[in-house]
Amino acid sequence: MHHHGYLWVGAKERFDQEALRRPPYPEPPPAGGRPELMQRYREVVAEFPIVDLPPLETAYWLVKPRSLVRGTWDESKDAAAWAGARVAEYAPRFTSEWQRNFVDLAVLVNSTAATLISGSDVSLGFYLERPSYLSLAVVTCSPNRAKPELMCPL
Repeated sequence: MHHHGYLWVGAKERFDQEALRRPPYPEPPPAGGRPELMQRYREVVAEFPIVDLPPLETAYWLVKPRSLVRGTWDESKDAAAWAGARVAEYAPRFTSEWQRNFVDLAVLVNSTAATLISGSDVSLGFYLERPSYLSLAVVTCSPNRAKPELMCPL
């Protein structure tokens, strides 16, 4: 078992494009249905695997391009330390002063490591100034507990 780290920072309105953050349904809309539904289905099938937006289900990061992997670690504590370092890096940009002062990095890193040790994924998100959004994820791989059928991107 190992872990992959992912980081996305972007405009909040882009993050809110949920259709591109969901995997396509396994089957297309029924034949004879509205043409715009079929067109939208084709767009999602083509875009979901390659778009850099964070997926709604954390495990689906594994189907994204390997170029989006920001780090790979065998040890949960190392992956958790990476996530903590990214939170510390972006904390001055958090929109909420309360969040900037509240985030206890030691607690965050320890709870992230404990979650990863259990085989689960970790997903963190913070609103940033402008308005932007920071999405951090550490995904357990080989196999992923939530989606064991997903292959390792590396």
